Amino acid sequence: MMSKMNPILSPTVEAALRENRPLVALESTLITHGFPHPQNLEVARALEGVVRETGAVPATIAVLKGELTVGLRDDQLAYLANSAQARKCSVRDLPLVTARGEDGSTTVAATMVIAHRAGIRIFATGGIGGVHRGHNLDVSADLMELGRTPITVVCAGMKAFLDLPASLEYLETQAVPVLGYQTDEFPAFYSRSSGLPVDVRVNSAEEAARIIRSRDALALPNAIVLAVPIPPADEWPAGEAEAAIRRALAEAEMRRISGKDITPFLLARIAELSAGRSVQANIALLKHNARVAAQVAAALVRLSAT
Repeated sequence: MMSKMNPILSPTVEAALRENRPLVALESTLITHGFPHPQNLEVARALEGVVRETGAVPATIAVLKGELTVGLRDDQLAYLANSAQARKCSVRDLPLVTARGEDGSTTVAATMVIAHRAGIRIFATGGIGGVHRGHNLDVSADLMELGRTPITVVCAGMKAFLDLPASLEYLETQAVPVLGYQTDEFPAFYSRSSGLPVDVRVNSAEEAARIIRSRDALALPNAIVLAVPIPPADEWPAGEAEAAIRRALAEAEMRRISGKDITPFLLARIAELSAGRSVQANIALLKHNARVAAQVAAALVRLSAT
């Protein structure tokens, strides 16, 4: 019988786990499919820097030459940022790239699986996937994984071009609690408010950490979503954003773009239509989420010492 494939941990991540220091997982799809080069590498380095400045250890996750890798070195970040061959990997893609010795960047779902297997409890990203507008059968694997992997995902809600009400209903069905970080409303990625309620508001990293610890004590299998609004100064007003989103969605429909290609297309097209405004907001919320995630990771460590 084959043994379970364990991820390769960087010495820094391994030491942090051994010494019970705060750790934050980071995804790598934003490097290969989220931003153009060299901005992709700049953003990846900046996110790791924010986590370090906030007192935690960053662990960017990817598949390199078929190996699940947790905690990329700077040269590995650069390698991935320059790769045109890396496969965008959700969970279903992991056996393909590992068996064939390929490179892969990890989506939210794949990052969750690998981070949890490595023993990391907090994961920071931009926005999670969801149900696509007008295509209720097109549901991101992120939502499925949130129902079966007990990790905490810090995000700015779902990407704004998705069907937010349907996506939140799906999370409810999956028994995934949605916490609002210093907000009563679910954020809409570029915008601070969607008009949709969260399950409960938490006002501090410590309050979020207590809920995470309770979930773990109950041995529940589901994730927790910690939804963090973009800082007010960086918000892209919902009305402006929606106009660009609707146009990009119409173009994607006309060009019959679907599957794993749809999100990169929409992000790139919205960036063009907004003259870069969406990209500025995206980078700002990524950094903010990384900071909050590091604070929650540190609060979890403090709780475990009591």
